[in-house]
Amino acid sequence: WIGILALYTVHKGRFNCPGGGLLHSYLLVLLVLLAFIICVLSALVYVSMQGTISNPGPRKSLPKLLYTRLLLYLPEFIWAVVGAVWVSDSSVHCEKTVINVIIGTVIASWVIIIFTIIGVVIVFDPLGGKKTFYLTDSVNHNLESSQSGQLLYNVKNTATRVWEKRIRLLCCCIVQDDDHRVAFTSIAELFRTYFSDTDLVPSDIAAGLILLHQEQDKMESCPKEPEEVLCHSPLSLVTDDLDIELENTAHYMLFAAAAYGWPYYIYTNPFTALCKLNGDCCGNRPTDSDITGSDRHNFHFGSILKITGLQYRDFIHISFHNKIYEIPFFVALDHKKEAIVVAVRGTLSFEDILTDLSADCEDLTLEDVLENGFVHKGITQAANYIYRKLINDGILNQAFTIAPEYKLVIVGHSLGGGTASILAIMLRNSFPTLRCYAFSPPGGLLSKSLADYTKHFIVSVIVGKDLVARLSMPNMEDLKRRIVRIVANCNRPKYQILLRGCWYEVFGGDPDNFPTELDGRNQDALTQPLLAEESLMVHRSPSYSALEDESHLNSPPQYPRLYLPGKIIHIVEESSSRRLCSSDIKYTARWSNETGFSSILISPKMITDHMPDVVLKALNSLSQEHGSCISC
Repeated sequence: WIGILALYTVHKGRFNCPGGGLLHSYLLVLLVLLAFIICVLSALVYVSMQGTISNPGPRKSLPKLLYTRLLLYLPEFIWAVVGAVWVSDSSVHCEKTVINVIIGTVIASWVIIIFTIIGVVIVFDPLGGKKTFYLTDSVNHNLESSQSGQLLYNVKNTATRVWEKRIRLLCCCIVQDDDHRVAFTSIAELFRTYFSDTDLVPSDIAAGLILLHQEQDKMESCPKEPEEVLCHSPLSLVTDDLDIELENTAHYMLFAAAAYGWPYYIYTNPFTALCKLNGDCCGNRPTDSDITGSDRHNFHFGSILKITGLQYRDFIHISFHNKIYEIPFFVALDHKKEAIVVAVRGTLSFEDILTDLSADCEDLTLEDVLENGFVHKGITQAANYIYRKLINDGILNQAFTIAPEYKLVIVGHSLGGGTASILAIMLRNSFPTLRCYAFSPPGGLLSKSLADYTKHFIVSVIVGKDLVARLSMPNMEDLKRRIVRIVANCNRPKYQILLRGCWYEVFGGDPDNFPTELDGRNQDALTQPLLAEESLMVHRSPSYSALEDESHLNSPPQYPRLYLPGKIIHIVEESSSRRLCSSDIKYTARWSNETGFSSILISPKMITDHMPDVVLKALNSLSQEHGSCISC
């Protein structure tokens, strides 16, 4: 509006030309129309800032303002069309500068309209109030009625279809087959189940995460009880085993990182990587190793060579083939450790994300293994694909023919770490001495019996507050419950929470003491849900109820509690700086167990702690520190 007003003021005397009156009228009407829109938007912003998240009373006039703004889109759209017609009219003969100004105005109007439509499409919930009405009234008060059952079924189907359409739209750039369609339906069902019982918008979730982070920091700053310090003391750990495994993990993490190919190499060497790859790789495609999948300009293989330091002849098989449930991997000879290494790539494509999100559970049935149990469906299918390639295509036979005395080691990061772990379980009977190193594997991977079984041959490495290592459906349900509880009971307006939270995340300081309805309540009362909390829950899902009762037996059978694989090395910063930018980070490592990862921790580093370069840096730092101690 300010821009158009300035342009109108500057060019006011230049409309005395054929057709200039039309353009003059266009600018004047547009200024008035935009002034009305700005007034309505200002009112929307002001009213939105009133009340708290769980107290919408002061915002009761918001729907009327929202519909007023919606009605103003009609004249805005009509006037944008009129402006486009007038500008393109051949009978208009004004100065070129004036015409260009009007063209810029018309383009800006259309850009705003298009982006608004896209925004509405993204955030609009087609279910609207139906979901709340059916899931509260029809289900709770008239569960026996076949009509209410049909209504609930229809609402669930509609919600699943909505999520499925969103996922298809997001993945529109990939070729879709039957596997994709099955995955879309499964993932849509997962999202529908997770979000169906809450009445939260994205900004509510952001506010909840900010409050949880500050609450968590206040808890961490409290002095620990002597017993708690004692049980976490590294003196009780088997340090010799830990030092050996840290040296091994630092070595094999190179292979797990190399599996990412050129994206990882360029990410870690942004200024020199392209020059090195162009100089060394083009035209030097190896002939001895078996390569499948696309590797244009040989960049993937060249990057793997650079990162691992191996020679062409050391590679037995390399697969860059990538589809849903089929992820890239390579098999190489590691002469330094006398090992045949199978390295599995982590998440790097939309297909990999779909594999990650196919989080249904399925039984893993293996001959001669008594500890059968539940596993992550999508990752298990990816492990089955690599297993068939290694065994049926004779890749491992070929490797052991070349180096019969070498041991088998399977490694991977993130999705690759989870796939490597399940692949190791499948190969364990045929190769009893195999070892597996899973770096930052997803938390919801194996049932308790399988997780205990893998402690003999799998080592998992987790850095800091890595989100992915704590991701599982029960943990996500627990996070949702915590967000609902803390958001519902905070007495501050949402905009204050978000503004103060952003300041805290960027610049640090002391956590805010937001007043809440929880203050002053006794312990018995704290166990009961508040009215504000219940207002944000459309209905109590089985998962939500199960978490409140702390009973895993009542949780949905589709998503039982799953755990990290093997023995777990947890690496944390010794003098932790919560800020993203910090130098001279010192790490400490200790053995941990799966119960330490049964809750999602909120931190600015919850994503960066998962990145392969951060994991490699932490392991190299610990390995060098151990090496310098030995030389000392």
